[in-house]
Amino acid sequence: MSADQNQNTGAPGGAEKTPAATAGPGAAVARRAAACAPWVRTRLRTAPGAAAALAGLVLLTTFLAAAFPRSVEAYETDGLRHDIVSASPSRSVLEVTSPPPSPDLRPEVRDTAVRSAGMSRVDAALMKSLPEPVRPDAARSSYGVHTTAPAVASEPWLPRPDGLAPQFTYATASGLDKHGTLRSGKWPAVRGEVSADSREVEAAVTAETASALRMKVGSTLSVPTRTGTPLTVRITGIVSPLRPTESFWSVEPLFRGPALIPERGSSEPKNYWTAALLLPPDAAPALLATMNEPELFWRIAPDATHLTGLDVSGLRSALASLESGPELLKLRDIAGPTATLTTDLDEIVLAHTRMRSAISPVVTVAAVGIGAVAAVVLLMTGGLIGARRHHELALLRSRGGSLRGIGRRLFAETAVTVLPAAALGLLLAVLTVGRARLWPAVAAAAAVTVLVCAALPLRTTLRHIRPQLHGARDDMMNARPSRRRTVAELTLLVLAIGAVAALRRRGTDTEGGTDLLVSSAPVLVGLIAALVLVRLYPLPLRLASRPVARLRGAIGFLSLARAGRASSSGTLPLLALLIALTTAAFGGSVLAGVGDARGDAALKAVGADARISGPGDRSTLPKGFADRVRAVRGVDDVAPVQIDYGVLLPPAADGSTDAKGATLVGVEPESYARLARATGLKAFPGERLKATGSAAPVPRGTFPSLDRVLPVIASPSVAERLGDQPQDIESLAGDFKVRVVGVQPSTSAVADSDFMIVNSASLSEGHPTTLLVTGPDPDAKGLRAAAHDTGKDFGVQLRSEELDAFVDTPMQAGAERIYTAAITAGAGYALLAVLLSLLQTAPERTTLLARLRTMGLTTGQGRRLLAFEAMPQALLAAVGGLLVGWATIALLAPGVNLVTLALAGASGTAQHTVSLRADPWSLVLPALGVIVLAAAVAGVQAWWASRRGSITELRAGDTR
Repeated sequence: MSADQNQNTGAPGGAEKTPAATAGPGAAVARRAAACAPWVRTRLRTAPGAAAALAGLVLLTTFLAAAFPRSVEAYETDGLRHDIVSASPSRSVLEVTSPPPSPDLRPEVRDTAVRSAGMSRVDAALMKSLPEPVRPDAARSSYGVHTTAPAVASEPWLPRPDGLAPQFTYATASGLDKHGTLRSGKWPAVRGEVSADSREVEAAVTAETASALRMKVGSTLSVPTRTGTPLTVRITGIVSPLRPTESFWSVEPLFRGPALIPERGSSEPKNYWTAALLLPPDAAPALLATMNEPELFWRIAPDATHLTGLDVSGLRSALASLESGPELLKLRDIAGPTATLTTDLDEIVLAHTRMRSAISPVVTVAAVGIGAVAAVVLLMTGGLIGARRHHELALLRSRGGSLRGIGRRLFAETAVTVLPAAALGLLLAVLTVGRARLWPAVAAAAAVTVLVCAALPLRTTLRHIRPQLHGARDDMMNARPSRRRTVAELTLLVLAIGAVAALRRRGTDTEGGTDLLVSSAPVLVGLIAALVLVRLYPLPLRLASRPVARLRGAIGFLSLARAGRASSSGTLPLLALLIALTTAAFGGSVLAGVGDARGDAALKAVGADARISGPGDRSTLPKGFADRVRAVRGVDDVAPVQIDYGVLLPPAADGSTDAKGATLVGVEPESYARLARATGLKAFPGERLKATGSAAPVPRGTFPSLDRVLPVIASPSVAERLGDQPQDIESLAGDFKVRVVGVQPSTSAVADSDFMIVNSASLSEGHPTTLLVTGPDPDAKGLRAAAHDTGKDFGVQLRSEELDAFVDTPMQAGAERIYTAAITAGAGYALLAVLLSLLQTAPERTTLLARLRTMGLTTGQGRRLLAFEAMPQALLAAVGGLLVGWATIALLAPGVNLVTLALAGASGTAQHTVSLRADPWSLVLPALGVIVLAAAVAGVQAWWASRRGSITELRAGDTR
């Protein structure tokens, strides 16, 4: 708005009066009310581009702020549901059991209690009594009566693998026809009314049971009873499970199929068959007469579809009360005075809680970093708008405008732009990320809105409290930090040191929840680095100015002089850049650490790109097999090894022995060394395992000497156990002495930490049992076909398949998505900070070029001048961000635990260590982007300025 317009509309809050002001108080109020709307509308019409840019930035920031809590809550909810649904039904089901009705009751009362109608009423009451948030899934639940002590069958036609008679469990399970399909015969049913005195009932078996135990429709089994007259169970149907993994068939696996059980207490390994027969629900009274300890059960499958991440605490409390608390007493009022509830659902929820506790602090680090960068960029945007309107507001202030009136109107015009953009960002976040509470997203969006709406009025009006003299220089070269600033910087330094020390000592796994001070450690480190760099920034400029001043040409000197006259408020752009680059580097390092951990775990499990081995130590590879595998597509090299597990070591110096023993690995030194190089492991010193002297190969037909000493490369623990002297070893590969000639912390052939590696040529019984394959992409079908052609039971493991087995749980995938977004947002905000910093001084540089063109400056020189002027700060931010990012990762790596994020749910997770390492791409690419963007903006500005005439820029009375 020009001065003439200000004079016509009147200064906000000013005391200037016109004749119309004497027309009465009503007219004055009407005029002021009418003047408010034109102010906002005029401002938006005057600078629509700036308003649109501010709205876009607010939209993006609000979307990110609102989406973060919804994303966290969504993946925690999905993770809880996934953990419950994917768990074995035998662990997740709530099983209520009760002994049969008391024998003191009348027989008809006992029979009625265990029939389908009575059991169904109890089942419905139990489901209804479950406390929130535990809810039952009635479709997957079942109830009935089963015998807990197996009954030995004496029928001669039943198979007896080791001469032992099979044993059977009898059960009445509700809903058999809903969970299975009839293969042959008919569904079992009751004829008349079955009681404890009945002596014949019908039953069904699964097709797997019938095949293994030679059963068919019409077969009968006799079950001893307390009265002495056996109960005849006639098989009337063969069924197949509809969904074998559901709780009906999985809680008691014998329902699904038979099992071979070793006999207890036998000196020789003998097995017998055990299986289950399924009776109709109304046949339960007949089981009360058996001597096999019948028991009533109600298996209630949990319904996880309604659970959210917020229900974890209530769910754990409810389960604890059901197992041994007030809720158990309620269950006993329904199912019987001695009823018990057993479940492993509480352990599933506890494991989920531990995973969430381990992942949440790592995610909070990314959230704090991006939040800090976004806040700084928003403040920079407000500063840019305020700087552009500095002279306009100074004129209003000089004409009597009050700070309150100016601030009120600035707030109004900012709110008109910001509120719709924030509402749209919130709406997009809600639509994009569902299944979460609304108020955290609303609170986050409101925080962004308040920050933006308050930043511009406060920052602008506070700078106009006192009149400012024109011409006073405010640059980094002459700026002197005040005492207040020094105290504030020292305070931040203490906080940063405390946060880094706490993170290194305690790590991210805090029992009390997420520690914001620990999570803000990268931000504090970036903040301290920004303050230090701002203080050091003038020194290199002063040193470079002296030699440049002696050179011919004014471009170099002018560029350094202009860079030195940058505003002392440049701390904010530098702070935004350093925090953004540090956050991007930290996020990239987290993702790189996760990828490395999974790759290392897959390599440790397989040992190479592929592994072919038999089921035991004695499964040797046939001759010529290595050559056939080497010919498979995608195979570069093979390394045959012999593995003998459980080799006993000599007693230690204190006389103690290790029953576990060590693993003896026989290798070909040359091929095994190539394998180590191909897989990226530590170089294998194969030259130390020379088959010479006493270790030379034994001629065929010659009995090897027991005094032969073979050189071995051992793990640290085995090397310590063997010592420096030769030690006797007995193994499947022969008996000999070994001497340690080298120590290796790990090896490809085995994942054990206790091993000995020996030259296979020195073994008297050297026969390779495992083939390790290397290649960029070995053909899985070709390898399995080659293994199958041997006629032996050889298995093929692929490193790529092991890597794919690390399937992300919803919590892991959600955390990785947040870190991917953190990298992208960090890089984007860094580039935006550079752009805002350059735009803030763009008018001044444009005027400078116009003035220099009148003195003969060419277009090319103008481009170089602007590029050289922008480079010092861009290089400072890029190099500083790279170094600070690297230093932050090095400082925080000991305290960041990525095992849960990378390998949660994988077997052997405790044996892996996942360290945070610097990712070069995440460090270098954003830093290069800052430099490239700064140069591009300078070039575009010089090109645009060259197209405009000097008359347009140089106007009489212009103070730029």
